[in-house]
Amino acid sequence: MNVNQQPHIATPYGQPPLQGYQVYGQPGYGGPHATPYGPYNGHNAAYQQDAPPQPPGYPPYSSFPSKTFAAGLSSDLSSSSSFGLGPGRVPPSSGTPPVSAPGYDQYPQGEVQNGPALIASQPPRPPASQAYAQVPVTLPATQPLYHQQYQAPPTSTQQVTNQMAGMQIGTAPSQAGPYAPPTSSHLPSSTAFPTPGNPSYTSQAVPPSQPPPNVGVQQGPHPPTYGGPPHVPQQPFPGSALPPVSQQSFPTAPTPSTQASLGAPPLPQPYGGGPPVSAHSQFPGSLPPHQAAVSQPSPYRSAPPPTGFTPSGGAPAPARPTPGMHGPPFPPQSVSAPPGPQPNHIGAPPMQLGVPAGPPTGPLPQQNGAFGQMRGPQPGYGAPYPGQPNFGSQPQAPAPAPPAQKRLDPNSIPSPIQVIEDDKASKSGEVFMTGVRGQAPPLVTTPFQVKDQGNASPHFIRCTAYNMPCTSDMAKQSQVPLAAIIKPLATLPENEGPLPIVDHGESGPIRCNRCKAYMCPYMQFIEGGRRFQCAFCSCVTEVPPHYFQHLDHTGKRVDCYERPELSLGSYEFLATVEYCKNNQLPQPPAFIFLIDVSYNAVRSGMVAVVCEELRTLLDTLPSEPGTDCPIRVGFVTYNKVLHFYNVKSSLAQPQMLVVSDVADMFVPLLDGFLVTVGESRTVINSLLQQIPEMFADTRETETVFGPVIQAGLEALKAADCAGRLFIFHSTLPIAEAPGKLKNREDKKLVGTDKEKSLFQPQVSFYGNLAKECVAQGCCVDLFLFPNQYVDVTTLGAVPCSTGGSVYKYAHFQAQTDRDRFLNDLRRDVKKQMGFDAIMRVRTSTGIRATDFFGSFYMSNTTDVELAGLDCDKTITVEFRHDDKLCEDTGALLQCAVLYTSCRGQRRLRIHNLAVNCCSQLAELYRHCETDALVNFFAKYAYRSVLSSPTKTVRDSLVNQCAQILACYRKNCASPSSAGQLILPECMKLLPVYLNCVLKSEVLQPGGDASLDDRAYLRQLVSCMDVAESHAFFYPRLLPLHKLDVEGRALPTAVRDSEERLSRDGLYLLENGLSLFLWVGVAAPPDLLRSVFDVSAFSEINPNMTSLPTLDNPFSKRLHEIIEMFREQRSRYMKLMVVKQEDRLEPLFKHFLVEDKSSNGGASYVDFLCHMHKEIRQLLS
Repeated sequence: MNVNQQPHIATPYGQPPLQGYQVYGQPGYGGPHATPYGPYNGHNAAYQQDAPPQPPGYPPYSSFPSKTFAAGLSSDLSSSSSFGLGPGRVPPSSGTPPVSAPGYDQYPQGEVQNGPALIASQPPRPPASQAYAQVPVTLPATQPLYHQQYQAPPTSTQQVTNQMAGMQIGTAPSQAGPYAPPTSSHLPSSTAFPTPGNPSYTSQAVPPSQPPPNVGVQQGPHPPTYGGPPHVPQQPFPGSALPPVSQQSFPTAPTPSTQASLGAPPLPQPYGGGPPVSAHSQFPGSLPPHQAAVSQPSPYRSAPPPTGFTPSGGAPAPARPTPGMHGPPFPPQSVSAPPGPQPNHIGAPPMQLGVPAGPPTGPLPQQNGAFGQMRGPQPGYGAPYPGQPNFGSQPQAPAPAPPAQKRLDPNSIPSPIQVIEDDKASKSGEVFMTGVRGQAPPLVTTPFQVKDQGNASPHFIRCTAYNMPCTSDMAKQSQVPLAAIIKPLATLPENEGPLPIVDHGESGPIRCNRCKAYMCPYMQFIEGGRRFQCAFCSCVTEVPPHYFQHLDHTGKRVDCYERPELSLGSYEFLATVEYCKNNQLPQPPAFIFLIDVSYNAVRSGMVAVVCEELRTLLDTLPSEPGTDCPIRVGFVTYNKVLHFYNVKSSLAQPQMLVVSDVADMFVPLLDGFLVTVGESRTVINSLLQQIPEMFADTRETETVFGPVIQAGLEALKAADCAGRLFIFHSTLPIAEAPGKLKNREDKKLVGTDKEKSLFQPQVSFYGNLAKECVAQGCCVDLFLFPNQYVDVTTLGAVPCSTGGSVYKYAHFQAQTDRDRFLNDLRRDVKKQMGFDAIMRVRTSTGIRATDFFGSFYMSNTTDVELAGLDCDKTITVEFRHDDKLCEDTGALLQCAVLYTSCRGQRRLRIHNLAVNCCSQLAELYRHCETDALVNFFAKYAYRSVLSSPTKTVRDSLVNQCAQILACYRKNCASPSSAGQLILPECMKLLPVYLNCVLKSEVLQPGGDASLDDRAYLRQLVSCMDVAESHAFFYPRLLPLHKLDVEGRALPTAVRDSEERLSRDGLYLLENGLSLFLWVGVAAPPDLLRSVFDVSAFSEINPNMTSLPTLDNPFSKRLHEIIEMFREQRSRYMKLMVVKQEDRLEPLFKHFLVEDKSSNGGASYVDFLCHMHKEIRQLLS
């Protein structure tokens, strides 16, 4: 995948490209000017300078909830994640601090839990990937209470931004006793994630010698929240409603401030930690438009220690305000007005606020405002001096520059890594029993075994919701899509074995007389076993005499567990001749290889590589165990004309027959074109050796493409069999022939209403040709080797309609791309396939399949037709209500696939799944699978770009996600302030994953990816399974410098953000298509020698695509990990070595999806703010 960077453009939500200069342009927001703080509210009489110390964990003023937050939490399913992201909509009449609204537990304790059980007596395991003892911090024992005046909502960008940044974030509390979260947003990746705090507790620092205690279980009337009271607006404005979704902008959060935290003052951070995130730090040396050049910290050096603490203990020094600055120091690149002079944070002495260092001496001081971080001196309020907080002092002089925006701590929002690790800890290695109806399986990132007890394995089917709403009104209210991602021919792990094959002889499979559903465990036998009642349509059918069996005392057949179709969720039937075309058993399939021999293909080395590989690859054609391979093969080369080859075994040399009349394609020979490899081995080897020599001096640059597919199709028709075409093509087909194309690449259309035309085939010829291919069972696999635009949208139309695949190798060079191409080709040829397939999904009464996504063709509304179906392809099915469902019976679905095996045997593969039904929205939200939801949303959005502008598609996705979360907030969550964002436990990662989809090249207009790249990815994602889409949208990032070479466990992954990278580290990133090995500039020489066999960073060759094999434990283990990753994915991942601050680093940073992207995509923090604003608008 070639993903290049592009100059900064507008973000997907309409914000201007100015760095740290986001403005609300909508009416009602006070225009684009920003006001730093509200007016001075006067001295608070409730301020207590010398309040007595309180017991640890209990604040002296219970009206202020604690400001702790946990990203990774172990909570009861009945709980919800609450995020306080701004002020309540209705201001109270008093200026006193708000009291938490009375709450209640939505669900009773003790229900089935999706995760580890709550343990009251034992402290939890520390969050994964974050095992590190926190530095003890000295905090004052007093908890001053600061006056906050509730007034009207804000009028300026700055205030709305402060509201966004001043988020209290919460989820379900865990067990007992909060501890202080890390407070610097760029702590090293090993920093512990904070855990949720009870609203009536304050955070408390934990000594390094003790394990972090868990957070108290929700008690009493307090709602489950992360953090404190809602942020208080400090400046009035005229009342106005929030703008609609399509017009809404949201400010990007500034880079991590030295005191950006929730619930505790910043901890000291040693120098050399992870780099801070910044809006444009991915591109060193460039500044966005209208951005003045200011002194910026290096993106790979840590910022100074947090304000108020010395890095190594000792007495604090008085604060030294930097000239030209008022208030706390600016965080890097976070200005809200044209920037003034900024201090370079690198090497600057730490600012002190008079808090002595040392061990903790008491509870944390109460913070000013809802954000939970110590607020520095405000403009116009005088500079601080040691030992005295400056809040509420009299103004002295107006500030010449606005203060830095406060930034939500990324550590304090839901972490994908934490959720993944928690699921692994509770379910890894366990056996998942499918006998429980409506049971959600482990995450796709968790290794587990499956025991089939009547429902299909999650390897075959995953659902967006395992508890469907009983009525269509309830489904519309929740907006949760009801869909199943089905992978019919998925490869099972070795320990689960192949599916059993049931042979009922000439009579064929037992079926329902009315709906034609196949026999399955849900059928109810009645009248002593002489009849059965269909579980899908309730029709009663006679049991054939040969299938009769008596029933036991429970009403089950006595042979129930002896028959796979009565006891398993997945199995196969042998089909009879009635299931075959023309009532004739099919012939074994054929493979035809069609090779482009034009000038570009020969010059790149592609032709020589293909011919050399085929000589050995043909010995490994797919076959069933214990049988000889019956597949026949044929060969064609082409440029402007087509060359057919006779490789009959009786010939001494192959014969070439040229067809120059490409307008009326035909096959010039029948006997000798399709042969078995065993019979014609000598002739085939001679041909493959001669082809590169024959065309070595060609000067023909033009090619055809449509006649090439026609030639293969006609050959399969003549042989009366199904098969596959492997086409190796290099250029845009501009020669005069059917299917001729023109170059229509026009980047001016990107982001316009006409952009959708670029995702549609430019001629109808290929759509009609695809229909003919499907009818014959001709599956097309296309290998592209382009040096420029080739119109992947049009060329890929036939592969995408026939169940085939498209592989793309831009600027192919045999020396560097050979391994990737050959591994893809080998896997594509060898993998198990079904030919001439038809799939139908049947459902029980009340729901029906209404929409389908994937690589297939549909001639009616029910049958999915696939010329070929391989073990990697998925078909996504969406369901809608057509009647009410019953909670007692649940809902059933049966996927039946009729196909021809590689040996020419007609089979039926059956997958059954039962899910629960619910009449309460809370039950629906408790049994959703976020990874499956994101897979569905991506496919839905990628198909929508064919008919709608990308901006409309993005807005629609955001709106649906907001409606899902708003419905939960309104109907399922405990009562709480409107300033809190409350997320369902099962969907707390939906915002971060959805943001990754929105930022992908397909949906993000103006991205530097070419039109061919976008079309290629769109087609690729349309048939991805859930595991592949998860890795594609949220790549896996492993810190290899923490690798334990002695054990077999992988190091815990870190979050996809630049601030998680350490300049002395080594990281491996994989997204299912590429592998990146990122090397920090300060990586230790011993580590470099173990991996690259060099002793200095400058000696690493950034052009290498494979690592040297060295005789040391680290190198051997690293090679094992890379090979393991490649085996897990359907496509071979090429390795790229990325040196820090090198030319490839912008490409690597493109996959750090939690950061702001170069083409305007929002960061995770910013998108969470935006999503909260959308939810509040819906609720209001």
